[in-house]
Amino acid sequence: MNYKRIIPDSITSCNLISGSIAVFMAIEGAFVWAFFFILLGAFFDFFDGLSSRLLKAPSPIGVQLDSLADDITFGLAPAMILFSYLRPILGWWAFLALIMAAFSALRLAKFNVDERQHDSFIGLATPANAIFWGGLCCLPVSFIPYDWMAWCMLGLSLVSCYLMNAEIPFFSFKSFSKDKMVVIAFLIGCVILIGMCLTKAILTHRIEIALFSGTMCIVWYVVLNLILACTRKHE
Repeated sequence: MNYKRIIPDSITSCNLISGSIAVFMAIEGAFVWAFFFILLGAFFDFFDGLSSRLLKAPSPIGVQLDSLADDITFGLAPAMILFSYLRPILGWWAFLALIMAAFSALRLAKFNVDERQHDSFIGLATPANAIFWGGLCCLPVSFIPYDWMAWCMLGLSLVSCYLMNAEIPFFSFKSFSKDKMVVIAFLIGCVILIGMCLTKAILTHRIEIALFSGTMCIVWYVVLNLILACTRKHE
């Protein structure tokens, strides 16, 4: 038995546990805490792969465990957050939000067998989708004064399901050498957006506005990639 594999697999398990806690917090309506545990899961998700490479201990079981953990943390958890967020307004129609968990699982399954996604993504990555919804649902439900806005959010969840599985290239930090200027532009935009949200949060004493910066950064990430995809298509 290769005991080195225990370390990355243990970190992956921490990701799964974080996602499970995020689901519980979503059911309880503690959306800020749910988002915190999604971010914690993302932290573990980054370091399980890094530790596996540093220890030179890749394993087929580790790959499958990673996908299972990711589907809980970045698939089920954001879907449950959206469901719990919209249910007071939409009632049982809010169950449609759980479709996002199924499409997240499909996205992860495709990633495991797609040889094109070693240093970039085809479709929006599930952690990015989870951060978008986690940050958005940190805003109080009072930010939705009209029922039609809740329906728009439900419709937007279907758009995110499409983006996760669409044949649209998305850059990652692994592709920095190839997309250097784009990655730098993305980081500069993130700094500006985070700074704006933090300033607003400090002035209004509302932490949820600071967390909303995560949503804004993912919107910027999607827009930037769509522009890049259109540009390359017409070259």
